[in-house]
Amino acid sequence: MTRVADHPVDDLFLKRWSPRAFDGAPMPQAELKTILEAARWAPSAFNTQPWRFVYALRGDAEFERLYALLDDFNGSWAVGASALVFVISDSLVDGVSEDGPVPAIFHAFDAGGAWAQAALQATLLGYHTHAMAGLRRDQAHEVLGLPERLKVHVAFAIGRRGDAAQLTPELQQQERPSGRRPLSEIAFHGRFGLPLDAAA
Repeated sequence: MTRVADHPVDDLFLKRWSPRAFDGAPMPQAELKTILEAARWAPSAFNTQPWRFVYALRGDAEFERLYALLDDFNGSWAVGASALVFVISDSLVDGVSEDGPVPAIFHAFDAGGAWAQAALQATLLGYHTHAMAGLRRDQAHEVLGLPERLKVHVAFAIGRRGDAAQLTPELQQQERPSGRRPLSEIAFHGRFGLPLDAAA
C-alpha cells in the first residue's frame, strides 16, 4: 500500500516501516553507531537516559549468541538481518535519595522513545528496522550479562530490503507498509471520547 498522511508530516515518518525480508549484507559498524547515536539524543524524564543497547553485527563472534535469544518465529526471518540490537533500560535511578536507588517510573517509556529515534535514523541511512518482542526472556539476562535492575524490552533487526520470496507464503503477504488508525480514533479534545475537532 502507499502511505498517505491525513495531515502534513515529513516523508520520513511514512518511509519508515518494518519488513522482515533482509538481504544479509554486512553493515559497517560506523553506520550502526550513527543509528545508536540518534537514540542517545532522545528525551528522558529528568534526563536520566535509562536506555542501554547490546548489539551484534552479522559476521562478528557475538551475532549467533544474540540471534539465539530470538524465539522461533522471529528467528525464522531475522536470520537475514545485518545487525541485532537489544533495547534495555535501567529500572532504577541513582543519586536522588540518600536511601539508595529509587524506581525509575518512566524507564520503559523513555527507552521506547530512544528506539523510535534509532528506527528513524536507520531509515535516513537507507536501512529498515523491525522490532521483536518475541524473545527467550528467561535466558536474556545471563546471555547479555545484565544486572537485575536492567530490563529487556525488545530486540530489533536492522538491514536492507531482501527478496520477499525467502519468507513463508503467509509472511510474504504481510511484506508491505501497514496503515494507521485515523487521528480521530486516537486523539481527543479535552477529554477521552470527545471529537478531535470539538474546538473548531
